[in-house]
Amino acid sequence: MKKSVKAPDDKNAKSDLPAGAIPHQYIEITGDESSVVDGGVIDEVLVSIYVNVEEIATIMCSPVDEEALAIGFLYNEHLIETMGDIAYLKMNANRTVADVFLQQSDMKLSRRLVITSGCGGGFATLSQQYEPLKSDFRIDASTIFARMRDLRGEAHLYNAVRGVHTAVLADSERILIAAEDVGRHNTIDKIGGKALQQNIDTGDKLLLATGRISSEMVHKARRMSIPVVISRTAPTRLAVELAIVWNICLVGYVRQNSLRVYTMPERIR
Repeated sequence: MKKSVKAPDDKNAKSDLPAGAIPHQYIEITGDESSVVDGGVIDEVLVSIYVNVEEIATIMCSPVDEEALAIGFLYNEHLIETMGDIAYLKMNANRTVADVFLQQSDMKLSRRLVITSGCGGGFATLSQQYEPLKSDFRIDASTIFARMRDLRGEAHLYNAVRGVHTAVLADSERILIAAEDVGRHNTIDKIGGKALQQNIDTGDKLLLATGRISSEMVHKARRMSIPVVISRTAPTRLAVELAIVWNICLVGYVRQNSLRVYTMPERIR
């Protein structure tokens, strides 16, 4: 194969990509044929969150909806309860730092967090943070299939360049909020942040995601009082154990006409 990949800034590279993706040419091989494709790749950056002048987290993420990411992270870490707790929020010029000042200016911040794919604690530590979810919410299996089809329509970055996770908050009728990011847990923080920004109640809603359901994602879902978490892939053991304790229904491997219910099957009609 003699063809070579051109530089990402080549004049023929795609420029109509959605925010969060950058042009990049690649070679596509099908059978014995190869061709150069003007495509793109997902972008990835570090965003630092400062609260009351103190850095509390550095998050590897997609450069999209950074304000919502910061807000949702603060909410899921119990640093805020409502948008009213934030006195000021501004991204720097390069959108790599989120400066947040809280109404409670003397809040003591215990430690700086570097966000990875880990869950941040074991079962005993996490399970004691919340009481079981008190909700009689139930949903039809047919609605799950419909909302998962809707999720694919919200995966703009994924459809353009792949390499990114998508999550949505939905009710039985439609998608309410969508978010995309290289980190699956970041998509959940962005959902939480957008919900606060738009004053949307996350209780008794559906959380749908494209990635593996980790314990961290279940933990964030419980913080938002979401009773049903749905994915195209599988949950981890700790995610299942936490979902049982918190009365959260985990649904995985959703395909065109099949799915797997891992916990709380009584929530599925």
